[in-house]
Amino acid sequence: MTDLAVRSRFSRSLRFRLAVGIFLVLAIGGAAVAFAAFAYGRNAAQQSFDRLLIGAANQIAGSLRLRDGEVVVDIPVSAFELLSLAPRDRVVYGVFGDDGTLITGYDIMSPPDGDNAFFTDSFAGETARFVRVTRQFAERSFLGSVDVIIGQTTEARRELAQQITQNALIAVAAIGVVMSALAAVAVQSALSPLQRIERDIAARSSKDLTPVDVNVPQEISSLVHALNRFIARIDRQLQAMRTLIADASHQLRTPIAALRAQAELAAEETDQERTLRIVGRIHERSRNLSRLTDQLLSHALIIHRADTVDLEPVDLRTVASEAVDQTDQSMADVDRAIRLALPEAPVICDGDALSLVEACRNLINNALNHGKSPMTVFVKGQGRLARIGVRDSGTGIPDAMWQNAGSRFIKNAGVSPKSAGLGLAIVNAVSEAHGGQMRIERPSETAFEVFMELPLLPENVE
Repeated sequence: MTDLAVRSRFSRSLRFRLAVGIFLVLAIGGAAVAFAAFAYGRNAAQQSFDRLLIGAANQIAGSLRLRDGEVVVDIPVSAFELLSLAPRDRVVYGVFGDDGTLITGYDIMSPPDGDNAFFTDSFAGETARFVRVTRQFAERSFLGSVDVIIGQTTEARRELAQQITQNALIAVAAIGVVMSALAAVAVQSALSPLQRIERDIAARSSKDLTPVDVNVPQEISSLVHALNRFIARIDRQLQAMRTLIADASHQLRTPIAALRAQAELAAEETDQERTLRIVGRIHERSRNLSRLTDQLLSHALIIHRADTVDLEPVDLRTVASEAVDQTDQSMADVDRAIRLALPEAPVICDGDALSLVEACRNLINNALNHGKSPMTVFVKGQGRLARIGVRDSGTGIPDAMWQNAGSRFIKNAGVSPKSAGLGLAIVNAVSEAHGGQMRIERPSETAFEVFMELPLLPENVE
């Protein structure tokens, strides 16, 4: 496997990303704890040995005596026993008079001002820690102060700081191992819903497009919902394809067979008058077949566009005008005027202009085939909803058929000289794709309306 393939595989691995993230968190936390442990160990060692150092200095200062106006130093053994806890460190001391003269011990550098002042310097090429303790004398024979300075090299301090840091790091490492194990278990548990989704999908057949029904945490439920919406879109597209295939095979077979039979009769007929009648029937059936084919394709196109085309603001007045124009151009037998009743203000909806125009055309064609003049294409807004449809003066569809008027091939004949049975089904599909509905009303005894009721854009709501 090439380096590129390995990197690509790891970049796609959620476990790898989580492992890297957890490792970085533990590494940064470990570094921070190590730094804090080292600082704490050094400070703890410093304070511990400083207490020993100042204890020894206080014992030496407490042992100072005056004899004939002179300072006498009798260093107690216990002072150095405290410092013997660090056997490999060297100890140095010095007792200085009020004028800075050395009374006993080593001639150590002049210490900084201040009582109980700690300072660091070098001694015999090694780093040493010093403390100064000052004792005041106020007697007739001697008036002044005596400084006791005692120092110790810092090897034991470093070892203690390192030991504290090492112990802290061992504890941190042990905790890190436990946390890593717990994190691995947590990651595995967190990813198990994804594995259940994978197993559910992998076990399905190619024909199973039912929603994924897997018990998942709330954080992954949005993924499952999105996946189910995607599956539903695929199912609708496949259903549209299956519907088109089924409709075409069922609805086109009869008119094509009839055309073939009529053509064969015409080819064998010798009587010119009968031949003309047969040709007329062939022409009429061809028109019906053309209308049926157009509506089958339009219905499939509408369903396809419902899932593939993004909706955008559309003025329904423009939709109505284009539908009337296209109807006048596409129907050679239109001999009745179609009126337009449009408001002055725009009526804007989120929609697919092509689908809306196609649905409006079908409403117009349906009125031309079944209605009576005068016919009016109207657009109007009512509250939060807009209406676009056709009104004619006919009796319209019987009330008992209103509920199923939007179904495909509602008429038993399927194909007739006046209808292919898909017009209102197309209107209903477009309405539902736009979040609305197809409605049928009879405002009066001499008026019949079929229209789409669609939601207006919020800024167009009065």
